[in-house]
Amino acid sequence: MKMLDRITFDPRVMGGRPCLRGLRVTAGTIAGLVATGHTRAEILKLYPYLEEEDLAQALKYAVWRAEEVEFLP
Repeated sequence: MKMLDRITFDPRVMGGRPCLRGLRVTAGTIAGLVATGHTRAEILKLYPYLEEEDLAQALKYAVWRAEEVEFLP
């Protein structure tokens, strides 16, 4: 799915959980940080190698998994 092209799955990285660009940061970690009130600026400071689009796609992925919403290309 092109809209989620930064979400990767690799059994050698975080046990195959959905990660951002093959890095050891899961989509769930980002969604959890947002859910607990962290701002995007705070998250980017915690993970300086991430980009705004990484955060956006992590949240889109979380919504898709939670709601089973189909995103159109």
